[in-house]
Amino acid sequence: MNTKRWLFLVSGLTLVSLMGLGVFAKGTPPQSAPPAPPPPSRALLAKAEKAKAEGSYSEARGLYQQVLQENPSSEAAASAQERLGAVNMKLILSPSLTPDSPTHTVEKGDTLSKIAKRFHTTVEYLKAANALQSDVIRPGQRLKVLKASFSVIVDKSQNTLTLKNGEEVLKVYPCSTGQGGITPTGSFRVVNRLVDPPWYTPEGVIPPGDPRNILGTRWLGFDAPGYGIHGTTDPASIGKSVTQGCVRLANPEVEELFILLPEGTPVKIVE
Repeated sequence: MNTKRWLFLVSGLTLVSLMGLGVFAKGTPPQSAPPAPPPPSRALLAKAEKAKAEGSYSEARGLYQQVLQENPSSEAAASAQERLGAVNMKLILSPSLTPDSPTHTVEKGDTLSKIAKRFHTTVEYLKAANALQSDVIRPGQRLKVLKASFSVIVDKSQNTLTLKNGEEVLKVYPCSTGQGGITPTGSFRVVNRLVDPPWYTPEGVIPPGDPRNILGTRWLGFDAPGYGIHGTTDPASIGKSVTQGCVRLANPEVEELFILLPEGTPVKIVE
C-alpha cells in the first residue's frame, strides 16, 4: 500500500476515535452531562425557604407541610419539620390579621384576663399577638384572639416535647427528662403557671435569681405535685436525661410555650 495513503487512513481512524470520545480539537474539554435536578423534596424546601425569607409565612408553611406529606422519611423532612415549627410560631404570634384570623371587639367591662378565659388562651398571648405594651384596652378595640386546642406530648426515649393543635403538629422542641427514667408517664394537665419561679427543695425555698435555682424563667406545673415543664440555667443539658423528674426546656422555648398554654392544657408523657 502506498505509504501516504496508509498514513491518511490511520489519521482518519484516529479522528473518528477522538470524535467518539468527544474530543474535537486540542484544548477543547469533553462535554459533561448536565447536572441532575435536585430531588423534589429539596426543591420544595428551597422554595419554602425563599417564601419565608420574603415574609410569605403562609406559603412557606404550606410548602413545608407538602415536604412532610410527600417525603416523610427523607432527609429533607427533618429540616422541614424544624422550620415548619418556627413558621407556625411566627403566624400564631404575629399581630398581623388575616381574613381568617379570629378577632374580638372589646366591650365595656372587658379585661384581658376575661377575654383570655373566654377564648381559653392566656393574657400573654393576647398581649403578644396584638403588640400590647400594657394590660390597658378600650371598648371598640379589635383584638386578635386564638381558637386552638393545644396539647403536649413528651417522649422520654427521644427527649422531645411536641406541641399540637388538635391532631396537627405545630412544633417539636428538644427537652430534658428525668435521670434513670424517673419522669412519670401518663396523662396530666397544666394547673399552675409562674414567671421566674422559686425552687422548693428539701433544704428550703431558693428564690428566682439565686444561682442555685435551676428552674429558669418559667414554670408550667402539672396536676402531679412537684412535676412540670420549666426552663433551665444549664442549656447544655437539653436533650439529655438528667433532671430530677421534671421536663426541662431552654428558656426561650419555655417562654414561647408559656405564652400559648393556658391552665387546663393536657400533657401526655410516654416512654
